[in-house]
Amino acid sequence: MSNWISQTFPNVIYQGWTGDTGWWTAIVQTIYMTFWSAIFGGILGLIFGIGLIVTAPDGITPNRTLYWILDKVVSIFRAVPFIILLAFIAPVTKAIVGTQIGTAAALVPLSLGVFPFYARQIQVALSEVDHGIVEAAQSIGATFTDIVFGVYFREGRSEIIRVSTVTLISLIGLTAMAGAIGAGGLGNMAISYGYNRFATDTTVVATLLVLIFVLIVQLVGDWLAKRLNHK
Repeated sequence: MSNWISQTFPNVIYQGWTGDTGWWTAIVQTIYMTFWSAIFGGILGLIFGIGLIVTAPDGITPNRTLYWILDKVVSIFRAVPFIILLAFIAPVTKAIVGTQIGTAAALVPLSLGVFPFYARQIQVALSEVDHGIVEAAQSIGATFTDIVFGVYFREGRSEIIRVSTVTLISLIGLTAMAGAIGAGGLGNMAISYGYNRFATDTTVVATLLVLIFVLIVQLVGDWLAKRLNHK
């Protein structure tokens, strides 16, 4: 069995498990980029998503100007391809992090790349909350915070989990793309040490590991969505 593995995956074995080019290093880098980008981009996406809902014409605090600004910012960032965004905000990335390459530098474009997608997802998820429940809360004097967290988040929690799962899966794909241009992770492993060196086995294993990450996120997200569904 060991002979078959060494003959079938020679480049995978050559990369090793640890070290700067090791598989464990690539896995940790992918998790690092996904986790922190999800936190920063997720918070920004939540702010914009909630803002779009509450300032909409039928929202709890209608504001046409603010809604237009939020909507255009989200639309513009969503329209920019991620690979172009990486290059476009490179000066901003360097100003914030001090470098344009590496996993830490990738957090800036990854967060800005995922937040508009998540904002739209949150907007759609919260828009499906029964407006009658929102009106009932307003009629009994519920505050802005009570309605957002007690009505929108409570009633839409299952759908929020689902859209968060979709966003995380999309983010994993973005980390692979960022890795292809020097950010590290499994994307870098697949391109730099696999495709560019004609090491097909390295590319295949890196791809399989990304698919495993996606499968885990999907399974956990589906389980949480069903568990938190109060309907």
